[in-house]
Amino acid sequence: MSELQQQLLQLAQQARLKAEQQGDCWRAFADPAEISPAQYGETSEDQVCWWPVAQTDPLDFTGLEQGLDLILHPSVKAFYATLWGADLPVSHPRGAASLLLLWHPGDFIRLQQNLIAHVLMKRRLKQRETLFFAVTDEEDSMLSVLNSTGEVYLEQTGQEVKQLLAPDFLSFLRQLSPG
Repeated sequence: MSELQQQLLQLAQQARLKAEQQGDCWRAFADPAEISPAQYGETSEDQVCWWPVAQTDPLDFTGLEQGLDLILHPSVKAFYATLWGADLPVSHPRGAASLLLLWHPGDFIRLQQNLIAHVLMKRRLKQRETLFFAVTDEEDSMLSVLNSTGEVYLEQTGQEVKQLLAPDFLSFLRQLSPG
Protein backbone atom coordinates (compact mmCIF):
# COMPACT_ATOMS: atom_id res chain seq x y z
CA MET A 1 0.00 0.00 0.00
CA SER A 2 1.36 3.39 -0.98
CA GLU A 3 1.87 6.30 1.39
CA LEU A 4 -0.91 8.15 -0.42
CA GLN A 5 -3.31 5.26 0.17
CA GLN A 6 -2.33 5.08 3.84
CA GLN A 7 -2.97 8.82 4.20
CA LEU A 8 -6.38 8.49 2.53
CA LEU A 9 -7.34 5.57 4.78
CA GLN A 10 -6.29 7.54 7.86
CA LEU A 11 -8.32 10.57 6.75
CA ALA A 12 -11.38 8.37 6.14
CA GLN A 13 -11.01 6.78 9.59
CA GLN A 14 -10.76 10.21 11.22
CA ALA A 15 -13.83 11.44 9.33
CA ARG A 16 -15.82 8.36 10.34
CA LEU A 17 -14.80 8.74 13.99
CA LYS A 18 -15.87 12.39 13.95
CA ALA A 19 -19.26 11.48 12.46
CA GLU A 20 -19.78 8.62 14.92
CA GLN A 21 -18.93 10.88 17.88
CA GLN A 22 -21.65 13.24 16.65
CA GLY A 23 -24.09 10.33 16.38
CA ASP A 24 -24.20 10.56 12.60
CA CYS A 25 -23.96 8.10 9.77
CA TRP A 26 -23.34 9.17 6.21
CA ARG A 27 -26.22 8.49 3.86
CA ALA A 28 -26.30 7.73 0.16
CA PHE A 29 -28.91 6.69 -2.38
CA ALA A 30 -29.54 2.95 -2.12
CA ASP A 31 -29.94 1.03 -5.36
CA PRO A 32 -30.89 -2.59 -4.61
CA ALA A 33 -29.39 -3.64 -7.96
CA GLU A 34 -25.98 -2.17 -7.09
CA ILE A 35 -25.10 -2.84 -3.47
CA SER A 36 -21.95 -1.16 -2.21
CA PRO A 37 -19.36 -2.84 -0.01
CA ALA A 38 -19.55 0.40 2.03
CA GLN A 39 -23.25 0.32 2.88
CA TYR A 40 -24.74 -1.16 6.02
CA GLY A 41 -28.06 -1.37 7.79
CA GLU A 42 -31.56 -1.10 6.43
CA THR A 43 -32.63 1.07 3.53
CA SER A 44 -34.89 3.94 4.59
CA GLU A 45 -36.55 6.27 2.08
CA ASP A 46 -34.16 5.07 -0.66
CA GLN A 47 -31.18 5.96 1.56
CA VAL A 48 -28.64 3.74 3.25
CA CYS A 49 -25.91 4.42 5.82
CA TRP A 50 -22.33 3.89 4.73
CA TRP A 51 -18.76 4.10 5.96
CA PRO A 52 -15.63 3.98 3.79
CA VAL A 53 -14.34 0.44 3.22
CA ALA A 54 -10.90 -0.47 1.89
CA GLN A 55 -10.83 -1.99 -1.58
CA THR A 56 -9.14 -5.37 -1.82
CA ASP A 57 -9.03 -6.09 -5.56
CA PRO A 58 -6.92 -3.89 -7.85
CA LEU A 59 -8.58 -1.69 -10.46
CA ASP A 60 -7.35 -2.01 -14.04
CA PHE A 61 -6.93 1.34 -15.79
CA THR A 62 -5.26 -0.20 -18.88
CA GLY A 63 -8.29 0.14 -21.18
CA LEU A 64 -8.80 3.77 -20.20
CA GLU A 65 -5.12 4.56 -20.72
CA GLN A 66 -5.04 2.84 -24.10
CA GLY A 67 -8.25 4.53 -25.21
CA LEU A 68 -6.89 7.97 -24.35
CA ASP A 69 -3.30 7.14 -25.35
CA LEU A 70 -2.37 8.57 -21.96
CA ILE A 71 -0.74 7.04 -18.90
CA LEU A 72 -2.71 8.23 -15.89
CA HIS A 73 -0.72 9.75 -13.07
CA PRO A 74 -0.04 6.99 -10.50
CA SER A 75 -1.46 9.09 -7.67
CA VAL A 76 -4.88 9.25 -9.33
CA LYS A 77 -4.94 5.50 -9.88
CA ALA A 78 -3.91 4.92 -6.25
CA PHE A 79 -6.62 7.31 -5.01
CA TYR A 80 -9.47 5.66 -6.89
CA ALA A 81 -8.23 2.16 -5.97
CA THR A 82 -8.24 2.74 -2.19
CA LEU A 83 -11.79 3.01 -0.82
CA TRP A 84 -15.38 2.09 -1.55
CA GLY A 85 -17.89 4.73 -0.52
CA ALA A 86 -19.91 7.75 -1.56
CA ASP A 87 -18.66 11.34 -1.40
CA LEU A 88 -16.26 11.69 1.54
CA PRO A 89 -16.69 15.10 3.23
CA VAL A 90 -13.41 16.89 3.93
CA SER A 91 -12.20 20.33 4.86
CA HIS A 92 -9.28 22.12 3.21
CA PRO A 93 -7.86 25.50 4.28
CA ARG A 94 -9.49 26.86 1.11
CA GLY A 95 -12.94 25.40 1.90
CA ALA A 96 -15.15 22.33 2.01
CA ALA A 97 -14.88 19.53 -0.54
CA SER A 98 -16.09 16.00 -1.17
CA LEU A 99 -13.68 13.32 -2.31
CA LEU A 100 -15.26 11.19 -5.04
CA LEU A 101 -15.09 7.54 -4.04
CA LEU A 102 -16.34 4.56 -6.02
CA TRP A 103 -19.61 3.19 -4.65
CA HIS A 104 -19.31 -0.34 -6.09
CA PRO A 105 -17.29 -2.14 -8.79
CA GLY A 106 -19.73 -1.09 -11.54
CA ASP A 107 -19.10 2.53 -10.61
CA PHE A 108 -15.58 2.12 -12.00
CA ILE A 109 -17.07 1.99 -15.52
CA ARG A 110 -18.87 5.30 -14.96
CA LEU A 111 -15.72 6.85 -13.54
CA GLN A 112 -13.75 5.84 -16.63
CA GLN A 113 -16.44 7.29 -18.92
CA ASN A 114 -16.39 10.57 -16.99
CA LEU A 115 -12.59 10.77 -17.01
CA ILE A 116 -12.56 10.12 -20.77
CA ALA A 117 -15.10 12.91 -21.34
CA HIS A 118 -13.11 15.26 -19.10
CA VAL A 119 -9.77 14.59 -20.82
CA LEU A 120 -11.34 14.91 -24.29
CA MET A 121 -12.86 18.25 -23.27
CA LYS A 122 -9.45 19.46 -22.06
CA ARG A 123 -7.89 18.38 -25.37
CA ARG A 124 -10.63 20.06 -27.42
CA LEU A 125 -10.03 23.29 -25.48
CA LYS A 126 -6.25 22.86 -25.98
CA GLN A 127 -5.68 22.81 -22.22
CA ARG A 128 -3.38 20.66 -20.12
CA GLU A 129 -4.92 17.30 -19.18
CA THR A 130 -6.29 17.01 -15.67
CA LEU A 131 -8.00 14.21 -13.77
CA PHE A 132 -10.67 15.21 -11.25
CA PHE A 133 -11.02 13.56 -7.83
CA ALA A 134 -13.25 15.89 -5.78
CA VAL A 135 -15.93 18.54 -5.96
CA THR A 136 -16.06 21.72 -3.91
CA ASP A 137 -18.92 23.76 -2.53
CA GLU A 138 -18.31 26.31 -5.31
CA GLU A 139 -20.37 25.93 -8.46
CA ASP A 140 -18.47 24.61 -11.50
CA SER A 141 -15.27 23.93 -9.58
CA MET A 142 -13.49 20.69 -8.81
CA LEU A 143 -10.17 19.47 -7.49
CA SER A 144 -7.93 17.89 -10.08
CA VAL A 145 -4.49 16.44 -10.60
CA LEU A 146 -2.47 17.83 -13.50
CA ASN A 147 -1.64 14.54 -15.16
CA SER A 148 1.79 15.57 -16.47
CA THR A 149 3.14 16.65 -13.05
CA GLY A 150 0.90 15.25 -10.30
CA GLU A 151 0.23 18.75 -8.92
CA VAL A 152 -3.19 19.38 -7.37
CA TYR A 153 -5.25 22.33 -8.60
CA LEU A 154 -8.59 23.97 -8.04
CA GLU A 155 -10.15 23.71 -11.50
CA GLN A 156 -13.02 25.70 -12.95
CA THR A 157 -14.99 23.71 -15.52
CA GLY A 158 -13.82 24.56 -19.03
CA GLN A 159 -10.87 26.66 -17.84
CA GLU A 160 -7.13 26.06 -17.77
CA VAL A 161 -5.96 25.21 -14.25
CA LYS A 162 -4.38 28.18 -12.47
CA GLN A 163 -4.73 27.85 -8.71
CA LEU A 164 -2.13 25.40 -7.40
CA LEU A 165 -3.12 23.83 -4.08
CA ALA A 166 -0.31 21.32 -3.56
CA PRO A 167 2.82 20.07 -5.35
CA ASP A 168 1.50 16.48 -5.24
CA PHE A 169 -1.54 14.45 -4.19
CA LEU A 170 0.00 13.18 -0.93
CA SER A 171 0.83 16.73 0.19
CA PHE A 172 -2.73 17.74 -0.65
CA LEU A 173 -4.23 14.89 1.40
CA ARG A 174 -2.08 15.97 4.35
CA GLN A 175 -3.75 19.40 4.19
CA LEU A 176 -7.21 17.88 4.66
CA SER A 177 -9.21 17.29 7.80
CA PRO A 178 -12.57 15.57 8.27
CA GLY A 179 -15.44 17.70 6.95
